[in-house]
Amino acid sequence: MKQRIAHIALVVKDYDEALAFYTEKLDFQVLEDTKLSDEKRWVVIAPPGADECSLLLAKAANERQAESIGNQTGGRVFLFLFTDDFWRDYNAMLERGISFTRPPTEYDYGTVAVFEDLYGNLWDLLEPSNQNTGLIKN
Repeated sequence: MKQRIAHIALVVKDYDEALAFYTEKLDFQVLEDTKLSDEKRWVVIAPPGADECSLLLAKAANERQAESIGNQTGGRVFLFLFTDDFWRDYNAMLERGISFTRPPTEYDYGTVAVFEDLYGNLWDLLEPSNQNTGLIKN
């Protein structure tokens, strides 16, 4: 048996502003953008080189969903962006105005910093240490 997580739904306020942020600030690629109705689209994005899991941008459809925008995990880090070059990506993100809430820190498992997306969701930017290089597919 083989299973995998294909998409993680990320509740957003607006498709186009979310697409602009993720493609222009984080270099994510649009994998699909299909109109399903006047209000709903199937929008899938992923970081460069990703081949397993992607984000499904899901526009809030009601007040309850809108309340979770930017806080899908109750203030904890929500998503983990692994990189093969922490300092390259960290510096590029700083230049593009990404807000980091925790500075770069070296741990046994790698170098990590926490940043916010356009809605305030927290992300780890993480380059695993040599002992954990198997966590990133090259």
